[in-house]
Amino acid sequence: MTLTKTPMHVFRQDVQSMHAYAIQPSAGLIKLDAMENPHRLPLALQQELGQRLGALELNRYPGERVHDLRRALAAHAGMPEGLDIMLGNGSDELISLIAMACDKPGASILAPLPGFVMYAMSAHLQGLKFFGVPLTADFELDGPAMLSAIAAHQPTIIHIAYPNNPSANLWDDALIDRIIQAAPGLVVIDEAYQPFSSRSYIDRLASQPNVLLMRTLSKFGLAGVRIGYMMGPPTLIAEIDKVRPPYNISVLNCECALFALEHEAVFAEQARLLRQERDGIQTALALLPGVKSWHSDANMILVRVPDAQKTFEGMKSRGVLVKNVSKMHPLLANCLRLTVGLSNENAQMLAALKASI
Repeated sequence: MTLTKTPMHVFRQDVQSMHAYAIQPSAGLIKLDAMENPHRLPLALQQELGQRLGALELNRYPGERVHDLRRALAAHAGMPEGLDIMLGNGSDELISLIAMACDKPGASILAPLPGFVMYAMSAHLQGLKFFGVPLTADFELDGPAMLSAIAAHQPTIIHIAYPNNPSANLWDDALIDRIIQAAPGLVVIDEAYQPFSSRSYIDRLASQPNVLLMRTLSKFGLAGVRIGYMMGPPTLIAEIDKVRPPYNISVLNCECALFALEHEAVFAEQARLLRQERDGIQTALALLPGVKSWHSDANMILVRVPDAQKTFEGMKSRGVLVKNVSKMHPLLANCLRLTVGLSNENAQMLAALKASI
């Protein structure tokens, strides 16, 4: 039989109504829209890494080097004894795997909003219910609302970004502890921006039997390498690891990550420079009339301007690409998200912002 039309009926209706994750074209622009580390490897390290990658057995499936990477990341993170670690193709895959492993009838995911879009997307794609709890007007956790939602919905998974995206702030530790105690299932602490944060949850991780801690090497400086990792009680990690695709970490990505961890002092210095640049941007933003900014513990800064679309387009016309998040959630009305870049990029970004308000 010959088909006479495209078989769209085979696709889920909810998938047909969705939009794919959009990547903004950035050719010819200063790219400050995706929270990437703007520093490249020094030339000598580029050459050394190239030689190492060229010598890999690309004809073989990933093997023991993946276990070497697990051990190296555990040491790098200072993972407490008694916990285990698993790897993902970026944190995105880990978020999806958690949802897949917990996909039982009636399962649900709860997270504060606005937040990282993958929490809700993983729920929808896996068929779990999603409950979003609005933050306060200043992007703080609404404690009573969170605890009430937990009591009402009994979520299987609660996602807590630490710090949050796109607001870049850390939330109250005492309230997070109350949420963990109230949670009937898993609590996933997402520390994607840990290299720029003033606090981490890792020292308390071993005492919490229902908490998983996610990190990524994307903000460390390897966004193109796609390595995420998750730490937690071995019994929890073992169950989620069962749904992980075999060989999800390529030999190239694995070796890049191991190489970077051998030179972690280089990346630590890059993070220090970016934190310094971030502080300078925040000082400059405080002097701009019509601009409100929020304190950041990440490599991005959330700002509110009189007209986000006008300002976004004006900055883009001046060669600077940022992220217009004003339509993502009502709390983000007229907000832009600015990634911290190199010193000269930040100067051009601030000039473009001032000229575009």
